[in-house]
Amino acid sequence: MDSLQSQCIFILQEAWKLSGNERKVEPGWCADSRGIIKHKSIYSGDLPSSSSHLLSQQGPPPPPTGCLKLRLYSLTAAGTGSHYVHRMRLVWKSVDKMRCLRKRTTIPFLGFLITFLLFLNLYMEDGYVLEGNKRQLRETSAHPPSSERYVHTFRDLSNFSGTINVTYRYLAGTPLNRKKYLTIGLASVKRKRGNYLLETIKSIFDQSSYEELKEIVVVVHLADFDLLWCENQVQEITRKFAHHIIAGRLLVIQAPEEYYPSLEGLKRNYNDPEDRVRFRSKQNVDYAFLLNFCTNLSHFYMMLEDDVRCSRNFLTALKKVITSREGTYWVMLEFSKLGYIGKLYHSRDLPRLAHFLLMFYQEMPCDWLLIHFRGLLAQKDVIRFKPSLFQHMGYYSSYKGAENKLKDDDFEEDSLDIPDNPPASLYTNINIFENYDATKAYSSIVDEYFWGKPPSTGDFFVVVFNKPIKISKIRISTGSDDRQNDILHHGALEVGEKLVGTKKGKQCSSFITLGEFKKGKIEVQDVDHKIAFDIECMRIVVTGNQKEWLIIRSIGLWTTQPPSQ
Repeated sequence: MDSLQSQCIFILQEAWKLSGNERKVEPGWCADSRGIIKHKSIYSGDLPSSSSHLLSQQGPPPPPTGCLKLRLYSLTAAGTGSHYVHRMRLVWKSVDKMRCLRKRTTIPFLGFLITFLLFLNLYMEDGYVLEGNKRQLRETSAHPPSSERYVHTFRDLSNFSGTINVTYRYLAGTPLNRKKYLTIGLASVKRKRGNYLLETIKSIFDQSSYEELKEIVVVVHLADFDLLWCENQVQEITRKFAHHIIAGRLLVIQAPEEYYPSLEGLKRNYNDPEDRVRFRSKQNVDYAFLLNFCTNLSHFYMMLEDDVRCSRNFLTALKKVITSREGTYWVMLEFSKLGYIGKLYHSRDLPRLAHFLLMFYQEMPCDWLLIHFRGLLAQKDVIRFKPSLFQHMGYYSSYKGAENKLKDDDFEEDSLDIPDNPPASLYTNINIFENYDATKAYSSIVDEYFWGKPPSTGDFFVVVFNKPIKISKIRISTGSDDRQNDILHHGALEVGEKLVGTKKGKQCSSFITLGEFKKGKIEVQDVDHKIAFDIECMRIVVTGNQKEWLIIRSIGLWTTQPPSQ
């Protein structure tokens, strides 16, 4: 007897027990394939249709096929009426509810089971991943020392505003507590031919006045892995510049080799030979460690090479330029058009630049990376000043001793002739061509100038100073080498006082004429001796019509005292 038949018999027996009577049930009960118990008379028509409906609770009965006969023994009892039919109906309803409850509870149970299995699977996967990470960490610890150095150097690159964790060797001198105005950084390695490091250091100190020396510190990074060569260089530097070392103006450092990333198997961009790629990649790291060290030594940082000659009083010239740039945004100012020479930065930008050089050390040469860094910090154009303050003097390159006779033809030995050009606002009523605006005539930047359409009598070009000043010399040049006719043919130079506001901007109400333009140029000496008052405005006035356009190439002003910092 199968389980379905057993369930049917059990239910019938329990139902009769509930009645409290003994009944005689004649054989002939059966259960269909769905487990519904019926009497055979349902199919033969012996029972009324109402009784049949109560027993089945399924509507019209299905055909009798598949009905399993259950031979039950008769129970003798009186009363086979509606009372027992009602009891049987309650039993069938209970059975049906149990069946529905089973269906309703099965679906949530299956959902819970599936969710549990999914979480179990994820937990097992996390365990595998964690174990894999542990395995990878164990493998990393077993790598050669070069890989260890690489991880050690780059582990903190996410914090671009902080310095890189490097323990430097102090080979000579120690940093002072007071911040200087300018740090000059040099990185030097052993050359196959020639050595210009000592000459470069000597030029820096010799071309600076005693007052300027108080504001600078020179940092030399001996970046060669040949420790014997480094020791010899330190002895020479200490012997020749001992007093500068004692005064805290000269430091000699070295970043240990173990902090360098791998220099083997580097990418050969631009089809450079392997040794060339290795040389320039290491050079990027040399400069990165140098920049990192110099972060907190001063307010500004100047990058030089180790084969450079300086112009006289270059620091004073730098201060003039920096003062003239007050209120403007800049990342890098250039005082030479060659390589890494004469590149000026705010010291606050050095950590980011150091990280940048380390991140891309094997991609390209350092001077190319400097251009990309400048652009990323939103300085699109080169800001280079003329004359250049530094000159390349080496004849042999640090790479394989190859000849390198590059010279900066904008270099001038005496830099004191650079104008002060104190902060000012500029106005003109001359029609401006494209973006050659008035401010570019007042700039010392190479290839910047004012360019306007043909001026008429009475047109003006005004410089209004931020505060009254004393001027010793004024020099103005118009026209250019390419457009020699675009000069001011008829004009005068005036200075004024008593500043007032007008609809066209600020103007002085009183002017005095200093001179006339001749062949597009004017230079006036000893202005402070000719003018008794502090000057608030300077004005160029057009005194005759001209057909040619006007280029004002440069306006240079020298004050009686250097601008205060």
